[in-house]
Amino acid sequence: MRDRLKAIREAAAPLAEATRDKPKAVPGLVASLRASRTATSAENTATEAEGRAPARAGGIAVVAITKHGIARAGEVVRALSGARLHVPEKFAAEAEAAAPGNVSPYAGKTGDELGRLFSDVDGIVAIFSLGALVRLIAPHLKSKESDPAVVVLDEEGRFVIPMLSGHLGGANALAGRLADALGATAVLTTASDVRATLAVDLLGRELGWVFEATHEALVHASAAVVNDEPVALVQEAGSPDWWAGHANGRSGPLPANLARFARIEDVDPTRYAAVLWISQRALPADYANALTGRCVIYRPPEAA
Repeated sequence: MRDRLKAIREAAAPLAEATRDKPKAVPGLVASLRASRTATSAENTATEAEGRAPARAGGIAVVAITKHGIARAGEVVRALSGARLHVPEKFAAEAEAAAPGNVSPYAGKTGDELGRLFSDVDGIVAIFSLGALVRLIAPHLKSKESDPAVVVLDEEGRFVIPMLSGHLGGANALAGRLADALGATAVLTTASDVRATLAVDLLGRELGWVFEATHEALVHASAAVVNDEPVALVQEAGSPDWWAGHANGRSGPLPANLARFARIEDVDPTRYAAVLWISQRALPADYANALTGRCVIYRPPEAA
């Protein structure tokens, strides 16, 4: 996951000069999305044998179903290194002209093709209406831990909308980088991104940290952060320089509702709606009991 975020950040510099007529590739983005798919958290990294997310072939699929959309898709494929264009068979010639050597025509319904891609790729960029895409992918939704990043782009290339798996799947990051490459506007709707506050499920991800939490605790802590409730952030391990690179970059100060501590023993659990604990040790039993359902633990890699 650390490699994924690093690759995305490194791609940002050359993209600043990208234009609509000559989009530049985003190197390493495909590998970065795949890394997120296999290392989201200590609790959620399960194997196929356990009935969880199976291995994926990987890559980014660009799906277009109209002639104008296919022309735009050619720019997207050039901007996203390793991406392939998926189109109905009747548009195979137009697709080959737009993205030579990177076309996968399909027979049958687009919904069926999306269903196949849903379990096979790391990211999907759809160049058609958001409403249509919602209906087409609805039967294939499983969970935020396993669904691919899904992004919608309009035919004019003006707006890029991360629709699914914005954080854990990397759709927000994919939308941002694609917007840079095409000169488009990324439309982010996740509360932590809109308010530029801390994203609980992304804390330390660019540094290789993994988190341990139940789904309920993650939701509770995330809500506490975006609703400006008092949250304790306890850092006992790992690099302190995580805020500037957090959630694709934060430039402002740390949110005022976050109180920082150096040790978990310094925290009064009754005073905080949630606790974010960065450490390599086990949570003391009394705190584990007191913080049930409202604590997220982050594990930085141990220093070599």
